[in-house]
Amino acid sequence: MFRIVSAACIVAVFVSARVAHAEPIGYGWTGFGKNISGNSKCANYKANLEVTIDGDSVKGIFVHEGRPERRFEATLGKGSTFKTKDTGGTNRMSVEGVIKEGDSKFEIFGYCLFEGKLTKK
Repeated sequence: MFRIVSAACIVAVFVSARVAHAEPIGYGWTGFGKNISGNSKCANYKANLEVTIDGDSVKGIFVHEGRPERRFEATLGKGSTFKTKDTGGTNRMSVEGVIKEGDSKFEIFGYCLFEGKLTKK
């Protein structure tokens, strides 16, 4: 009897652990930049942003047409916000945003301003 109960407990622990771990959630955006001081071409710059949330981990891939892919990582903080100061590359960019049901958004600021609503995938 002890072996049967022990085996049942082990199975229950594995099943509950699997249910407790949520799957990553993906968000996306495609749009154009906005001009900032000293740059008049941003409105012609099409870009794509993919963001994945896994627990409190935020990982993003930002691709501006004709430029190298940029990646960033951040941690969800108070109010489900995230922020990082650098996406790599020679032109440094800051990334910040919020992940909330029905109101997820971001801002990437550097040589241009990219901002918008993130759409859940």
